[in-house]
Amino acid sequence: MDKLLTLLEDNAQFTYSQLAAMLDETETEIKKRIEDYKQKGVIKGTSTIIDRSKLQNAGVNAIIEIKVTPGFDETAKIVASFDNVDSVYLAASATFDLIAFVRGANIQEVSSFVAKQLSTLDSVVSTATHFVLTEYKKSGISFIDDCN
Repeated sequence: MDKLLTLLEDNAQFTYSQLAAMLDETETEIKKRIEDYKQKGVIKGTSTIIDRSKLQNAGVNAIIEIKVTPGFDETAKIVASFDNVDSVYLAASATFDLIAFVRGANIQEVSSFVAKQLSTLDSVVSTATHFVLTEYKKSGISFIDDCN
C-alpha cells in the first residue's frame, strides 16, 4: 500500500507539512495526492478513536453474526443503511455470512433493533448477538494500559 495511505490510516491528523517532510515531497504534491484519493473513493473519510470506557452513558457496542439467504451484497446494503450499524463485513464462516458492528444507547435498544429491524428482513435466516464488554484495542490503538 502507498506509504501516504499508511501514514494517514495511522494518524489522520498529520498536516500536509508533516506528511511532506516524512515522504520527502512538497505540501502541494501531498495535497494533490490526497485529493486524488478522495476523488477516486480510496479515502472515504477520517475518524477519531474514542475510548468509551472514559465516558458516562457511552452506550453499548455489539457484534452481530447474521446468516442470510443467497444475495449477500443486497442484504449487506440494507443492513449498512441502518443508522446504528457502524460496519458490515462478509465473512467466511460455516455458521454465518455477515458480521455487523452495532452501537446503541443500551442493551435493550440493540436487542430491539435486532428483533424488530434486522431479524424481520426476508433474507435474514438467523442472528447471534455478542455485546462488547471491554475494548482492549481498536483501529490499531491499544487501550490496555487504561484497563482497570
